[in-house]
Amino acid sequence: MDDPLDTYGTRFPPAERPAGERFRRRAGELAAGAAGAAMLIIVLVAGMWAIEVADYVLPADFDAYGIRSWDVEGLGGIFLAPFLHAGFGHLMANSLPLLVLGFLAALRGIGRFLLASLIIIVVSGLGVWFTSSPYVVTVGASGLVFGYFGFVVARGLFDRRALDILIGIGVAVAYYSIIWGVLPGEAGISWQGHLFGLVGGVLAAWALRRRRAALPAY
Repeated sequence: MDDPLDTYGTRFPPAERPAGERFRRRAGELAAGAAGAAMLIIVLVAGMWAIEVADYVLPADFDAYGIRSWDVEGLGGIFLAPFLHAGFGHLMANSLPLLVLGFLAALRGIGRFLLASLIIIVVSGLGVWFTSSPYVVTVGASGLVFGYFGFVVARGLFDRRALDILIGIGVAVAYYSIIWGVLPGEAGISWQGHLFGLVGGVLAAWALRRRRAALPAY
């Protein structure tokens, strides 16, 4: 795009574009990012519902492909477990926070979001595999939910962008109560998945933080 001209025909350097144009460009980028993030998260959650419907209709037990702790063959479940659920009630409990937190996590770009999701899945899955009782099968997107919570809150701390800080504060205030889920509590609930999902989200925010240019040495 050509550089803007002032009323006298003077061409502005790229770094000196009028504030109005910079604001419109950033608003457009944010709107496009929000649309892409919303579409991706809706497709992700819809896919989980499709899998659960298939699990209900078909004779096969999809949940058997979850994380089976302390079983080498169960390691493959690390990448499958987030998309499997122990019934529609379990999936319903995860769907809304996954839609909200996943959308906010994806606002800064799909590529960054996918890398963050991979880090969360691996950290959460390995944590479950190592710390759960032997041969217990774990399924569910709770690790992703806690991971996106940690990612969104920590992203504001590491990136130090005003919008990310505001989003992180809002998420911390709205969802602070889920922190109790990282503690051992109700039987049948994988607090390990919650805890290590949260850890994975913070690690992802740190690993994918915005790099700042080094100051010149004098």
